[in-house]
Amino acid sequence: MMDDQQLLRYARHILLDEFGIEAQERLLAARVLIVGAGGLGSPAAFYMASSGVGHIVLADDDEVDLGNLQRQILHTTDRIGAFKAESGKKTLAALNPEIQVQALVRRLDDHDLAEQVAAVDLVLDCCDNFATRHAVNRACVAHRKPLVSGAAIRFAGQISVFDLRHDDAPCYHCLFPEADDVEELRCATTGVLAPLVGIVGSTQAAEAIKVLTGMGEPLVGRMLCLDALTMQWNTIRFKRDPACPVCGHRQGGDATGDRDGLADAGRTAVFRQS
Repeated sequence: MMDDQQLLRYARHILLDEFGIEAQERLLAARVLIVGAGGLGSPAAFYMASSGVGHIVLADDDEVDLGNLQRQILHTTDRIGAFKAESGKKTLAALNPEIQVQALVRRLDDHDLAEQVAAVDLVLDCCDNFATRHAVNRACVAHRKPLVSGAAIRFAGQISVFDLRHDDAPCYHCLFPEADDVEELRCATTGVLAPLVGIVGSTQAAEAIKVLTGMGEPLVGRMLCLDALTMQWNTIRFKRDPACPVCGHRQGGDATGDRDGLADAGRTAVFRQS
């Protein structure tokens, strides 16, 4: 049961007919892993914390530098040189001292990922490299945990949800096979519009809240794409690949997938945010 302070803090959620007290209590009981405390992880973590997700595990082995502060809003100038996970923990604790935040100051290897993913209800992929994205996906498939993935570079952003609790749901590898010749762009060399990562990271948080509460229709089998220069959103639909080497062993699913446009989209869909 929520106390009076919690009822006041989360009143604007509770007022929503689709939300109410039960959904808020699910958030308070939830445990999530956020991989990356940079451009995407910052807004995603902010809104997960402010929304009342009871336990947040924030994983990042990087340190704050001056070039991060243009977009990574978890961090401040006086924390340059500090570990991002620790800096993020301080920010989230100040925002909502009622929740628990655990900082993991290390790059998660396969063993770490297996252990951390097994212990949470949902994972947010806010990481900065293609190899980690696939490692996170493999762990989520193995432990049947929903994964919310986002990416942003220059003026382009993308978000999708992989609800791996369901046999017919596609995984990240179904959409972007690891063997594909995907160009991995870096913000350090190509740039990124600061508010864009806020839009994408906030959308990841919204999708995560929907999954955790069972509310609405998450972006499962859909990739939402934003062109911030024109502020136009597009949706690409896709299905599980029954031959996927990561999740193809599961039962169910459709033997065909609507991958129109993915051949081009896939070449630029995996970005680095820092």
